[in-house]
Amino acid sequence: MRWAARILGLSALVVALAGCGATKHATTTATPTAKFTLVKVYFVYHDNVLPVSRFVSANEPAWLGAWKDLAVGPTAEEPLAASTALPVPNASGWTLGLTDKNILSLTTAVLPRIALAQAVYTLTQFATTRPVIVNGQRYTRADFEPETPAILVESPLPEAQVRTPLRVTGTANTFEATFAYELVDSAGKVIAKHFVTATSGSGTRGTFAFTVAYPAGHSGPGKLVVYESSAKDGSRIHVIEIPLQLTG
Repeated sequence: MRWAARILGLSALVVALAGCGATKHATTTATPTAKFTLVKVYFVYHDNVLPVSRFVSANEPAWLGAWKDLAVGPTAEEPLAASTALPVPNASGWTLGLTDKNILSLTTAVLPRIALAQAVYTLTQFATTRPVIVNGQRYTRADFEPETPAILVESPLPEAQVRTPLRVTGTANTFEATFAYELVDSAGKVIAKHFVTATSGSGTRGTFAFTVAYPAGHSGPGKLVVYESSAKDGSRIHVIEIPLQLTG
């Protein structure tokens, strides 16, 4: 997602985030309209950051809506057992705005690394090549490799309604840049599987994009499973399961 044109050229925009209310939770029953924008919010899952979806008001900048939902934290309906390391916001401790170079700048209390990763990943989705300034320090996603899963699926998001061919994108840092995937239907049957090669690996995070064509007639709950095969014994490591709603 690119920076929305309505926020370009703004200077020194500062907003207090005290008392933020939760916005529309993106589920398979929620239908986005012109009044809402789909964004990603990054919570903590197995000590790493992973994105979930939210619909935020289109009447304000998408980055602001995403930040508000990040500050509120996970909901009871979260498709993953996600948590957050961010403390509850308060009037004196949280401000978010734009610098004169349209770079997001956050002022807050001192945050643990995983909470910083949540903030940086959430705010950089709108311009991944730009840094985020937190308490005067510039950060990019590359600064949080230890807090990023070896295979990070950015799309589809958990509980997304999908159909064949399913397009999958994200980043990975695996041995020799390779990993595997399986698509599992509602009966637990593997209906598609293959290997993937990212643009880089073995210590350098690369990107990946692939499509999964699965047979018609599979509808209902399913999941995309991505994993790396251990070079030591072939066992599955770095496993991530993304719950989905399959449509035939």
